[in-house]
Amino acid sequence: MAELTKFIVFKLKDQSFGVDVQQVISIERLQEITEVPRTSEFIKGVTELRGETTPIIDLKERLRIAETENTDDSRILVVSVQDMQVGLIVDAATEVKDISSDVIQPAPRLIGGVRDTFIRGVANIDGNLLMLLDLQRIVDLEETKKLYEAITEE
Repeated sequence: MAELTKFIVFKLKDQSFGVDVQQVISIERLQEITEVPRTSEFIKGVTELRGETTPIIDLKERLRIAETENTDDSRILVVSVQDMQVGLIVDAATEVKDISSDVIQPAPRLIGGVRDTFIRGVANIDGNLLMLLDLQRIVDLEETKKLYEAITEE
């Protein structure tokens, strides 16, 4: 019998993505972000979330998806990556979905400019493709080190 996993589904531009609900700490409204010099362009800065100074990543920039303006629907997905709390800016968090392991296929080598290293798999849900992200790879070790430095410099 296929195993069910819960995913938080969110939008980046017009595309749906999902992350394992076990990696998501909370979903927060967009708030003021303090810029930190000398960090990667996709690292927007830090903010205080749930009592912790949290680095904020613009997920569209990280995945090289064309930028869109932030709206009232924009959210920060607060996730746990390599034992660190990180905020990911998304256009909208839409739902929590149970996805059966038998509808998840391995990621194609290259999807719309998003390197397959970020993609855990692709699920076909009601005729729509849902990209399932591997959060451990969105923030690689070198960048994680930079994020730690950005937090500790304050």
